[in-house]
Amino acid sequence: MKQLKYTILLALCFSMQIQAQNQTTLVAHYKAFYAQMQQQGDIQGVINAMTHLVLLEPNVKRKDTLAALYMNEGKYVQALNLIGVELLESDTNLATEVKAVSLKSLNEPKRAIEHYEVLYKQKRTVSLAYELADLKIQTDDLTGASLNITYGIANATTDMMKPYYETQTPYQVPVLAGFMYLKAIAKFRENPETNHDASILILNEALQLAPNFNMANLAIDAIRAQKEAPKTE
Repeated sequence: MKQLKYTILLALCFSMQIQAQNQTTLVAHYKAFYAQMQQQGDIQGVINAMTHLVLLEPNVKRKDTLAALYMNEGKYVQALNLIGVELLESDTNLATEVKAVSLKSLNEPKRAIEHYEVLYKQKRTVSLAYELADLKIQTDDLTGASLNITYGIANATTDMMKPYYETQTPYQVPVLAGFMYLKAIAKFRENPETNHDASILILNEALQLAPNFNMANLAIDAIRAQKEAPKTE
């Protein structure tokens, strides 16, 4: 009986050793596969390799990296399914950024703001101020948006550019012009019945900085159209 127990124990230990060796071999394989896919620029291959590594040898860094890979490929739902949407104190900066960008891209501005605010508190930047101002205007937090716009205008430099994608060909304008655009939209939202001219004046200032600013031109046309529309009783 003792011999049988000893034999079973040896077999179990041997089996566990084989499994550990197999896992170590698989981890090494997928690390090499990951590096090779990076070298080839095969993003889907990189995602597949990291997915296997997360399953075989999970850790926070790998999980966050995989979520960021999904985000960069526009797979926002997959990114959030992996790391969640809640605001957690344990989140890394990368996880917070993935949540912020993904929620914004999925048209969840209120939830996105929570994560952008964490990033902004950690390190104030002009780009984060712009994102927050834009999102706060969407959620009618005009006071909060004004604070972010003021910071952006005060700290923007001439070499900072902001991309826009509403046309077939993406274009860039000085980020200062972008903040002037947001300032005009916020001004209009304060009182859509009386702030037409004040908003258009600010938009024209943006166009002086960036004559190619299509969004500003579209906003002017929309505000003028609303101003000239017949009033209904």
